[in-house]
Amino acid sequence: MSEIDPDKQPSRHSFTLQVSNKMGVHARPAAMIVRIASRFEGEIWVRKEDEKVNAKSIMGVMMLAAAKDSELHFDCDVSVAQDFETEMKALFASKFQDE
Repeated sequence: MSEIDPDKQPSRHSFTLQVSNKMGVHARPAAMIVRIASRFEGEIWVRKEDEKVNAKSIMGVMMLAAAKDSELHFDCDVSVAQDFETEMKALFASKFQDE
């Protein structure tokens, strides 16, 4: 019997964003990411390189230590994908209102 890879399920949507603010994802930007992710149903994951954490966990997001120019890969349910991606893109484009 084969296992299903959750990253390869057709009901998932992924997108990548680059951290562009000078300070990277410190406590306040992490809280902003978690605040948005927590408003959506289902699992939302964020990955940097080989580390993958729950996007609804502030400690998890902070542990990624995403510095300027890091790429964060988001994975979410297709049912929330469009709205979630739109909000994340706006947040990252605003540079987390840091600058």
